[in-house]
Amino acid sequence: MYAIGLRTRFRGIDVREGVLIEGPNGWGEFAPFAEYGPEECRPWLRAAQEAAFGTWPAPVRDRIPVNVTVPACDPARAFEIVAASGCRTAKVKVAERGQSLADDLARVEAVRDALGPAGRIRVDANGGWDTDEAVAAIALLHRFELEYVEQPCATVPELAAVRRRVDVPVAADESIRRAEDPLLVAKAGAADIAVVKVAPLGGVRAALEIVDAIGLPAVVSSAIDTSVGIAAGVALAAALPELPYACGLATVALLHDDVVADPFLPIDGHLTVRRPTPDPARLDAVAASPETAARWHERIAAVERVEQNR
Repeated sequence: MYAIGLRTRFRGIDVREGVLIEGPNGWGEFAPFAEYGPEECRPWLRAAQEAAFGTWPAPVRDRIPVNVTVPACDPARAFEIVAASGCRTAKVKVAERGQSLADDLARVEAVRDALGPAGRIRVDANGGWDTDEAVAAIALLHRFELEYVEQPCATVPELAAVRRRVDVPVAADESIRRAEDPLLVAKAGAADIAVVKVAPLGGVRAALEIVDAIGLPAVVSSAIDTSVGIAAGVALAAALPELPYACGLATVALLHDDVVADPFLPIDGHLTVRRPTPDPARLDAVAASPETAARWHERIAAVERVEQNR
């Protein structure tokens, strides 16, 4: 079990926790967020088990273009993160609870300044707006030339309504990875782009099947994983027949530490397709407390009980 501090508060947390699972074929990562119950954690455990005991599809590319992820931070910090990343695409968090649209505009403006006119900006609202708020916010934010807006609203009908009213492409994230029917966004005409994450969708092969069934261009993103978890996302991005957008897999930089000696950090805006191995010294350095470890043992046991009762 690990517990690693975040450089900037993200998704309401300051520490990322999780479990690494070793198997004959490598290492997997089980790290669902704290608010997820046993049922929602099931695909996360399947993904970790696939990585450790199964196989991943063969890659069709050896480098993955990636975006830098900018948390809901102040403009100066946003500029700093982007300038140091080496990436030409940035995903900027907006609609953070307790912040205003003015905060979002200032942050995105700082990101545009850091990237210059040729860089690409996408914003991610994590479902934080209602339909009218989304339409108004997108109109103002688009002065910075948005590539797309990710999950502007929480529900599929809202996404469809926003998509009909704005000129910026709409991407779906939570409406795919947390949905009973991940194909609904395409059926409802609610998105132009599918954002997919390996762990919530049950593994690389399962995610690849979902992307194929959705029929939308895909962006592979992370769940703020360590490099062990990022390797699974890289494997998915490497296996997709087409990859028209930069992926959200350059998030190891958000962590203060990592479980490997050679972390997945972008070079010239790309990650190389590879599979790093945890380093014993790093594992010792980021080991979770006994209390945290016990809590994660119980989470895994709860998921296994759900599996047994199905």
